[in-house]
Amino acid sequence: MSSDFEGYEQDFAVLTAEITGKIARVPRLPPDEKKQMVANVEKQLEEAKELLEQMDLEVREIPPQSRGMYSNRMRSYKQEMGKLETDFRRSRIAYSDEVRNELLGDDGNSSENQRAHLLDNTERLERSSRRLEAGYQIAVETEQIGQEMLENLSHDREKIQRARERLRETDANLGKSSRVLTGMLRR
Repeated sequence: MSSDFEGYEQDFAVLTAEITGKIARVPRLPPDEKKQMVANVEKQLEEAKELLEQMDLEVREIPPQSRGMYSNRMRSYKQEMGKLETDFRRSRIAYSDEVRNELLGDDGNSSENQRAHLLDNTERLERSSRRLEAGYQIAVETEQIGQEMLENLSHDREKIQRARERLRETDANLGKSSRVLTGMLRR
């Protein structure tokens, strides 16, 4: 069983050495190769995680009395894996910064153009902010007018309902008075 573990250890050592070398080369590569190298390193990191899982399974099958030494090794391998992932993240951040600079055309030589561009963008943002503020004010005023209209309509509805109720009462009273008059005429 320990021979399987040692085989996994050797594979892990070779794989982590390859990953370390590739991570170190990422910042110096041309953009096309960087993208491919990043994808390759991601794939190898997944393979290394799988190897760690296999090694962990092997350690669980080792008898408890000799498991301590292998458990210590596993802890150090997991720490090494964490360090590799951290280094890779840093490398990717540097890579993404370079890609961002390429996309933005940032070559470091055009600070005056950048300043003018930033000022221009700031002015546009301020104009847009003023327009948004004006639009917001219009929306608030429209909402207030709408509320007032709804309140007026509500009052008008109440008035109409009261008038209808008075009409019904009046109609009922007219009906009673008509019957009374009709009864008086008959007598």
